[in-house]
Amino acid sequence: MERIEIQRLFKQHYAKMYRMARTILYDEQESEDVVSDIFEDLLHGQTILMPETEECYLLTSVRNRCLKRLRHPASAIEGSGNNEPVDDSDVEDERLIDINEFIVCHLSEQEQRIFRLRFTDGCSYEEIAAAEGISRVAVWKHLSHALNLIRNHFNK
Repeated sequence: MERIEIQRLFKQHYAKMYRMARTILYDEQESEDVVSDIFEDLLHGQTILMPETEECYLLTSVRNRCLKRLRHPASAIEGSGNNEPVDDSDVEDERLIDINEFIVCHLSEQEQRIFRLRFTDGCSYEEIAAAEGISRVAVWKHLSHALNLIRNHFNK
């Protein structure tokens, strides 16, 4: 991303991101570090944000980084004696692959479409209902069924 775009994102979203981090971490410096790390990654990375989902992406990034710091406080601090940083991304990627395989094997084609529209594309119940030609209640029932199956399978 270009520096000017990062500056716009910073001005527009920093306050919300910082408040979220403070709510999770209860520490000013840690919260500033989390938000700064996200903008640094955007500056040096290859991430392209879409205007309609940029806020969601940034706030989700804050939440994930904060939770990672809470799970692994020693790895978040440089020089803590832990030479090998803990990287949960491989474990999370494997879990997402497992969930995707489960969805393909255990959900109907319509449930798969509805699930992806909701959780991948971020569509509202109303948008999904219109796209599928069903009611919002039917969308809720399909998502509820799918989520119950996933929860029961993965939270044994």
